[in-house]
Amino acid sequence: MEHALFYPTRDEDEALAYHARQPHGKTATVLTKPLVSPRDLALAYTPGVAAPCRAIARSADNAYHYTNRGNLVAVITNGSAVLGLGNLGPLPAKPVMEGKCMLLKHYADIDAFDLEIDEQEEDRLVEVVRALSPGFGAILLEDIKAPLCFAVERCLREMLSIPVLHDDQHGTAVVVVAAVMNAAKLIGKPLENMRTVVCGAGAAAIASAELLLRVGIRRDRLVMVDSLGVITTHRPLLPDYKRRFATSRRLTTLAEALVDVDLVVGASKGDLMDAQMVRTMAERPIVLALSNPVPELRAEMAATARPDLIYASGRSDQKNQVNNALVMPYLFRAALDCEAALFNEEMLLAAAHALAALAEEQPPQSLRERYPQESLRFGVDYLLPKLDDPRLITRVAPAVAAAAERTGVARRSIGDRADYMERLKGRITHKESEE
Repeated sequence: MEHALFYPTRDEDEALAYHARQPHGKTATVLTKPLVSPRDLALAYTPGVAAPCRAIARSADNAYHYTNRGNLVAVITNGSAVLGLGNLGPLPAKPVMEGKCMLLKHYADIDAFDLEIDEQEEDRLVEVVRALSPGFGAILLEDIKAPLCFAVERCLREMLSIPVLHDDQHGTAVVVVAAVMNAAKLIGKPLENMRTVVCGAGAAAIASAELLLRVGIRRDRLVMVDSLGVITTHRPLLPDYKRRFATSRRLTTLAEALVDVDLVVGASKGDLMDAQMVRTMAERPIVLALSNPVPELRAEMAATARPDLIYASGRSDQKNQVNNALVMPYLFRAALDCEAALFNEEMLLAAAHALAALAEEQPPQSLRERYPQESLRFGVDYLLPKLDDPRLITRVAPAVAAAAERTGVARRSIGDRADYMERLKGRITHKESEE
């Protein structure tokens, strides 16, 4: 069969060459036990393998001791919302899922296996994931469109006794909350006084709005805007997940909603905001423009229109990157280590507070040398730590594990916190020491 022709740009060509290097893709399987002698074979396979099978049959908890379940995450998608590319289907989503597996391994020493499921119907998708779940210690849902993602995650959380997280929702929400808390601290505005606009009503937008309410943003000061305009109580046939954020104010357009607003969280599409809209916002406004690759407000436009504006985006080539990879690996590291039954809101908030606090600490010399053109000092251009900050695992994971224990969802204690931090340091693949 002939392959369809594809003519990449220069950047795309480089990305294709990266993925095509031998071996193809970004992940592989490695052996963790020796298999060099007849005795090794007898222990690893028949007859020796029967012993752990019987042990697990007696108690499912033994799977954490005799198999890789306690360090294995299933990264699952149906490809219905791949990046900003839309419903490409399961196979085109595989490079993204491999990328998530790569992040889990590199940043948190977690083994992960990607599963691309050819199913768009809610009940069938839930049943497939449920049926595949026994061999895994946790499940990471990715690139599933809204509102399907809400229903799938809710059903799986109710069915399974292992943690389930939809990263586009909750991973994004944690990092958004951390960035907002730090930006609000810099401008001296209490969260409860801030007027907020959320651009978008998909997975990331809804979850971010929900978590922002938990840290102080007031519902009566929050306006959500979707592709049809401001979501209001006057609009008929609103789905439940949008109705929760409907305002009674007589607003129609994004431009109207932005007048005198302190905070904008964009999780929608590029170029929604122009310079004139930005000029109508309140003094010292905050804009998190997270659409990729084109943000809702471009950085150069933000700088020109409002020099007093604090700006962040989802792009890795700009300062203040708000990226869910800042927390996702460490949420799973903590959940696996304490054998959590689920992710709860307290664990997410613990991650947000730990991430925000880390930005105020001086980074290690090795990290400063990697970014010689940036000060990496807490301020308007450094709201959050860098993705490759080696301290993330030792700050975020212990905070999340402690929250799991405190709220009763942990089935195993991580023990002494200092000892746990030392164990975490030994796990990270880049092996950089803290100062």
